[in-house]
Amino acid sequence: MFEQVRHRPPVLLDRPRELVVACAPTRSHVNMASIVRTAGCCAVKKVIVCGNARIDPKITRDSTEQTPIEHRRTLSPVLRTLAQDGYTLVGLEQTTNSVNLHEFRFSRKTALVIGNERLGLSEEELALMDACVEIPVWGLPHSYNVSVATAMALYEYCRQYPAG
Repeated sequence: MFEQVRHRPPVLLDRPRELVVACAPTRSHVNMASIVRTAGCCAVKKVIVCGNARIDPKITRDSTEQTPIEHRRTLSPVLRTLAQDGYTLVGLEQTTNSVNLHEFRFSRKTALVIGNERLGLSEEELALMDACVEIPVWGLPHSYNVSVATAMALYEYCRQYPAG
């Protein structure tokens, strides 16, 4: 029998990730905290949360110690600034032109844009996107929970850029 060690230290990156998560106001503080926790696991550069989001430290655990969180009122001005800073804006949204997440190639400098659980991204926000990705669904309901979908998209980015 071989020995198993739990909770080994995180993998060190060769370079910092150039990945930002920008979130529209969400209805659920649990969803927002779950997104922040996943962002921490993926060594995201920062998370920008809009609206009156509360971040529950019981859910985020240690992620808030390494992942900067910025609070903003609305999403559209944030997106314009990120675009000016050279980020590719990728909306996680089911649209007529969305690309399957399995086939999408992220740019290294990406802002993953997350919509509201019920309303998604607004028309104004969608107009600012460079691309939209969606995750295939094979059953009902027609979409994944926002925090689960964000985790899948972040994991795919990290799979494409494992060293940072």
